[in-house]
Amino acid sequence: LLPLVSFLIGVFSQGEFLVEISGTTVTITCPLEDEGIQWELSGKSQDTRERKFIMMDHDSTPANLSCSLGDKKRQLYLNAKVCATCEELDALTVAGIITADLLITLGVLILVYYFSKGRKGRASSAGESRPRGQKMQRPPPVPNPDYEVRTVPFHPAAGEGQPGH
Repeated sequence: LLPLVSFLIGVFSQGEFLVEISGTTVTITCPLEDEGIQWELSGKSQDTRERKFIMMDHDSTPANLSCSLGDKKRQLYLNAKVCATCEELDALTVAGIITADLLITLGVLILVYYFSKGRKGRASSAGESRPRGQKMQRPPPVPNPDYEVRTVPFHPAAGEGQPGH
């Protein structure tokens, strides 16, 4: 189910390798066009004689590849990163995901704005049980009798000059 990822190194018609990656499978097509091609992978000769060389379960390690036919030889240094669970996304899909995310975020922001705006208006009118009218001034609060200043009449003749007073 993994999509086929194709990387074209150079222009294939001008004698360059074609590398295709699907999951952990790497398929390399030799630019030489006849059958009977000899493949070498990191200096070791391979069994296949076809134009396409398939590496199953590639582990992303760099490799030197060459294909030869008679006196013609082409070499390729392969440094392909592969993974079994990767999915390829084209530019249109990525742009669609980003656009949809922005639209959803904008929609949520608009909803929050309108609900908070409406709630603010309702909260102030629901908090008051009296109808609005002219504000009546309240009288100042009655002072606490414990803090009242008491005046005691002073009688200078009653206790003046006597010890203990």
